Amino acid sequence: MAEVKYRRLGDHSPMLTGLMALHAVLVAAGFGAALYMESNGHQVTGMNNQIVWGLPHVFAVFLVVSASGALNVASVSSVFARLAYKPFARLSGALAVALLVGGLAILVLDLGRPDRVFVTLFHRNLKSIFAWNIYLYGGFVAIVSGYLFSMMDRVVSRKVLVNKAFGYAAFSWRLILTTGTGLIFGLLAARASVSGGIMAPLFIAASLIYGLAFTVLVVMTMCFETREALFTDEMVGKFRGLLILFALSTLFLTTILHISKFYEARSLGVELFLLRDGGIYPLLFWGGQVLIGTLAPLALLARMHGGRGDRGKLGLASLLFLIGGMAQIYVIIIGAQAYPLDNFPDFDVSSNFGDGAIASYVPTLPEALLGLAGVSLAMMLTALAFRLLPFLPQGVVRETEFSA
Repeated sequence: MAEVKYRRLGDHSPMLTGLMALHAVLVAAGFGAALYMESNGHQVTGMNNQIVWGLPHVFAVFLVVSASGALNVASVSSVFARLAYKPFARLSGALAVALLVGGLAILVLDLGRPDRVFVTLFHRNLKSIFAWNIYLYGGFVAIVSGYLFSMMDRVVSRKVLVNKAFGYAAFSWRLILTTGTGLIFGLLAARASVSGGIMAPLFIAASLIYGLAFTVLVVMTMCFETREALFTDEMVGKFRGLLILFALSTLFLTTILHISKFYEARSLGVELFLLRDGGIYPLLFWGGQVLIGTLAPLALLARMHGGRGDRGKLGLASLLFLIGGMAQIYVIIIGAQAYPLDNFPDFDVSSNFGDGAIASYVPTLPEALLGLAGVSLAMMLTALAFRLLPFLPQGVVRETEFSA
């Protein structure tokens, strides 16, 4: 394979300038929403004593999981020696760090006291999966940064063993990080709908589809911006194949999760709630995750036959996968909290505090703005990285193919 040449993002087109301006407005609005919620308390949100993780947590977990998957393109090129993916290794590494920072920014601002995040660093509780994730997130940024350095430095990049060592370390750490994120929910024994070790492989499979979808959309945006074909028809086919594989894997593990829950007497009620009786939650699961987020994009990918419209179908399918991913995380996080805890099996429980009752939750505008701000922050950091450092592969100029 010929040596890959990289470039920085040049002068911005009106399209990208407008897109970055929109992201800047959303980041400012999200920061203002965080200040508003901090000043007035969570009473101005839709959260309550039963649902303590709201829409910002949905966005945060979605971005953290996507960050792990975005690094997969780099891992495929270095760990599995698939040289066709090498031109996108730098891009995927930068995107992975940006997505993680965007997700963590939401979590920190949603705490109400962002400064208290440092408490976890100096008061360690290694029995808590939450405490472990502080080190997993920081380690991910450090290892991926070293991985990018090993690819970009003129001296170090020639040392194959060093690059492979960083590649294997990044690949291993991203699996550990996603496993830790999945076990945040899998170890919640009181929440019957999400408890269980299968949450770890489910989150790993979901990270692959979300991260690759983000990568495809970013690459296509850069194609329009640079007026260059950054990936060939062959790569379109490869991305298509990976998206199909990851989507089917996620659907399979989701099916196994729900079938296995039906065999547990304690989880039968919450399963019927999430899949049939829960109002918004069955709608999001069947309509959002399954129909819009899985079956529709798979149908689009199945209709790709090497024509000129394949890139458009690939981009639309990637967007639908991300919409389905948001629906999936919403059902996992919010739906699990909405169903009442079964503290006393075989007994009816009720109190003035809502015990035994299904909790209602309607996200508010400040919550939505904070979540969207995390996505916008990730995209702005990605664009800034492309502007400052040579992350973009040089492609073949094809003005007609990428014209508006």
